[in-house]
Amino acid sequence: MELTVILLLPAITSALSLSAIGRRYAAPITLVSAVVVLVLATVVAWHAAYAGRIDALDQWLTCDALGALVLVLVAVVSFTAALFSWGYIVGHRGHHSEAEIQRYYGLYNLFVLSMLAVPLLANVALMWIAVELTTLLSAFLVGYEDTPEALEAAWKYVVLTTLGAVLALLGFLILYWGSRVAGYEPFTWQGLVEAAPKMPPALLWPAFLLILVGFGTKVGLVPMHTWLPDAHSQAPASICALLSGVETTTVLYVILRLFPVIGVAQGLDARPWFIGFGLVSVGIATLLLIYVRDFKRMFAFSTVEHMGIILFAAGLGGVDAHLGAAYQMTGHAIAKSFCFFAAGMTAMTIGTQDIASVRGLIRSSPLAALTMAAGALAIAGAPPFAVFVSELAILKAGVASGQYAAIALLSAFIVIGFCAVLFHVNRMVFGVPPAGTAIAIATPATCKATLALAAIPLLLIGIYVPGPLHDLLKAAALAMGS
Repeated sequence: MELTVILLLPAITSALSLSAIGRRYAAPITLVSAVVVLVLATVVAWHAAYAGRIDALDQWLTCDALGALVLVLVAVVSFTAALFSWGYIVGHRGHHSEAEIQRYYGLYNLFVLSMLAVPLLANVALMWIAVELTTLLSAFLVGYEDTPEALEAAWKYVVLTTLGAVLALLGFLILYWGSRVAGYEPFTWQGLVEAAPKMPPALLWPAFLLILVGFGTKVGLVPMHTWLPDAHSQAPASICALLSGVETTTVLYVILRLFPVIGVAQGLDARPWFIGFGLVSVGIATLLLIYVRDFKRMFAFSTVEHMGIILFAAGLGGVDAHLGAAYQMTGHAIAKSFCFFAAGMTAMTIGTQDIASVRGLIRSSPLAALTMAAGALAIAGAPPFAVFVSELAILKAGVASGQYAAIALLSAFIVIGFCAVLFHVNRMVFGVPPAGTAIAIATPATCKATLALAAIPLLLIGIYVPGPLHDLLKAAALAMGS
């Protein structure tokens, strides 16, 4: 029941946002819908963590612990993004017309629906459709500001990720062929795990590589990452929080689902590919962080880094490394969405995203300075934030598994990224402002409320992980395979 309502509610809310009611109430309707979805997702996660799996609609919808973790993360970020949008989008009535705001909320809810569907759909082919819908629906939101830069970023986003989706589709078609050759008909993740030992390696291996590269494009893995900083620098901050905080994680979830499939196949090993792609992504992202000039692009490159770390942890194998990956997914979603809310508020109050133009933020806008500094520390991996704890767990698991060279490289890249992010943010917050710097303007109350709410899990889960969340993380780690 809960799974069905979770998918129906955003669809209904989208229709209401585009109707006559949405002319005045699109923002509050979306917020109420997001709250209900969050409550239902929490219930589903509770059942999945302790019961193993929950099914609905004659098993067309299903959710285990790993899917439930992604589901909760999407629900949390979509709630905070909905609250932030109320002031950030609706508050700019002079800039956006009533019809444009209605379209924003109509697309916003459909975008959230597509992300919620990915971990819930049992059929792998339908899941591919949901992933592609996340691109098609969010592309209009990336270009929402209707500037030449935003439209260029939206087109780049669509073209590159759609090409990746075509490669992934070819991979899934080969995977389906392999499952039929093995004599298994249900095209589900569980069915693929059961069929994998009997699949011909000549089919399973190219399918894995096509899906890894194809969906790796949408995740932002290097060298297929070039769309990501452009899209995240041009989209509204609330959409950036969704794109960077959970959309990339949602697609990475699909790649992680391949790990137990390859793990039970004869003579195949996905771990070197996960570790290799992960290290390259982390390394290139940290180097790009040094030279970045736009603070929203800075947070986007940090997303490439975090996706690489999660993939690397999955490639290490073992419960400890996979627990670190699950924890990193959680810390990334919470911290990265917070960072884009802070970036949106800073851009709104200062009027620029250029790092070199922002100096002395602590004097002109103390709230923006505080949130930017907290977000930067969180995503860079400073203690006691969750990203630090997860990265430490991953490094420890890597040392225990004997991957000394890979861990040494990962450690060096993490340190470089840490220094680069804090170098930029330190100058923005504490630097000497140039003469004639514009005075910061007031920000909407809902934006401030969003940052206050988002700061609670940001500060909490690095210090204390509630028992149910810890159990969910452990169950999600087990679902990744060994």
